Amino acid sequence: MGLALGRSVEQVVFSSFGRMGGWNAGEQLDEPVRRLFQGPTRSGQSMNQQLPRLFKQQPYCFEVNDGELFAFAGLWERWKDPSGKILETCSILTTTPNAVTSAVHDRMPVMLEPDCYDLWLDPGMTNVDAVSDMLKPFDARLMRSFPVSARVNHVSNDDAACSTPVEIAQTQARLF
Repeated sequence: MGLALGRSVEQVVFSSFGRMGGWNAGEQLDEPVRRLFQGPTRSGQSMNQQLPRLFKQQPYCFEVNDGELFAFAGLWERWKDPSGKILETCSILTTTPNAVTSAVHDRMPVMLEPDCYDLWLDPGMTNVDAVSDMLKPFDARLMRSFPVSARVNHVSNDDAACSTPVEIAQTQARLF
């Protein structure tokens, strides 16, 4: 049996006809991080449609317990492309936003609770309810967000300044 995910990540079903990311082969991953950066997005638009606008938007940093490590739930798979080249790819699962992330985005990455790491990585996991419980929005009471500099939008900027809080400049609306 493989794990198949419907459009909503909460619609987790085990099926005998396919698999997502090789659950049976132990191809789950948890990606440890300290921060998540996100700019506002519009529901229903692809990231490519939004890129020009995103670089003009205020980015935000999201943390768990003031910068504590946390892990995203992901799946990876080794497969062959049409030319026969072997590729290793991964995907971070998303879910509905919690109260902290919903002000900025219409979804959020699945963030695993520390006591779920071993269970998530268990290639023998077959308990649908246990998997479904892990794919819920992270507890907003344990998170915070703050605006950061737009320099985080450029991959060449990879330093502590990317996660330094900034003040949002208030602009007065035009009267005429």
